Amino acid sequence: MMRLALLLVSLALPAQAQQGAILPVATVAPVIRAEIVEQIPVAGSLVPRNEVLVVPQVNGYPIEALLVDIGDTVAAGDVMARLDSRTLQAQVMQAEAELVRANAAVDQARSQIDSAAATADQTSAARTRSQTLLDNGTTTQALLDQAVAADLTAQAALRTARDGLRVAQAQVQQAQAARDIAMLNLGNATIRASVAGIVSARSGQVGAIAGSTGEPLFRLIEDGVIEVEAEVIETALGQVSAGDTAQMSVAGIGIVPGSVRRISPTVNAANRLGTIRISVDAEGLRTGLFASGWIVTTQRESSTVPTTAVLTDAEGDYVLKLDGDTLLRTPVTAGLIWNGRREVLNGLADGDIVVARAGAFFANGDRITPQEVE
Repeated sequence: MMRLALLLVSLALPAQAQQGAILPVATVAPVIRAEIVEQIPVAGSLVPRNEVLVVPQVNGYPIEALLVDIGDTVAAGDVMARLDSRTLQAQVMQAEAELVRANAAVDQARSQIDSAAATADQTSAARTRSQTLLDNGTTTQALLDQAVAADLTAQAALRTARDGLRVAQAQVQQAQAARDIAMLNLGNATIRASVAGIVSARSGQVGAIAGSTGEPLFRLIEDGVIEVEAEVIETALGQVSAGDTAQMSVAGIGIVPGSVRRISPTVNAANRLGTIRISVDAEGLRTGLFASGWIVTTQRESSTVPTTAVLTDAEGDYVLKLDGDTLLRTPVTAGLIWNGRREVLNGLADGDIVVARAGAFFANGDRITPQEVE
């Protein structure tokens, strides 16, 4: 204890009192270039990058077969389930029969037009002859009036026949649309995967009525791609950029490398957290697994000193730089801390020697015996 007290007293002596005395030993270290990294902690869960819902396009029909189960891998277009299609087949046959009837109605309308046109030609010719006879004085006005009336009636019948054709043609278009819808519904009774992926959920049962529960029949993880959905405190969200590297620890798997893929433009007002998506690449990923880790937002080589070398007082950050055996108070701009070293942005040059530890016991102008850090 006595020796420690004497050492502390000697450290506190002013520079003038140390003249001719044994100089206190101070641990020193050089300014060196080292890697500086800034990280932001994140935590979240594994989720599908894109989840695709497989929903029956026709509802109200029994499920006849379920051909895939949870965990199965499917390709785009693969058949996943079938519905009972007997009613739908009957609807197609009915629609096709209605289309045949509509086409027959068109043929009949055309025949009526031909007949009406022939009659109109005859009445028009008779009207012309009656007018000529009346002009020659060989017929009466009453007979001409009858010819005119007959011609007008025939022309009206022709117009009606032509209108009937247009109606029949519209009915054909309607019947064709009904037939197309019936065939589409029949095709939709075979439920196919719209994308390639992994089946993550299945809610239907054979015999159940499709669409009765309101739930999708299947859920697919598109292309089997799973990523981390993590939360970041709002004050650090602005430091994160798409493409930043990440190191994630996934439950049951271990450390997995990744990179930031997407940053949400909003922050949850309740918990003040923002959401980001991190792409990861590893075997055995499963949705729902917990993941935590770090996002590297800064990584550079810079001038550094031991963390304990940087001191702070009312005037700001400084270090004690060694000039010969004399200490000089040197203001610095301190930066990031990484692996026990502090970044120095200005005030020092690489190779400068500074007090590494216990600098608070020394003052500007003190003389020391330097001892480098082992």
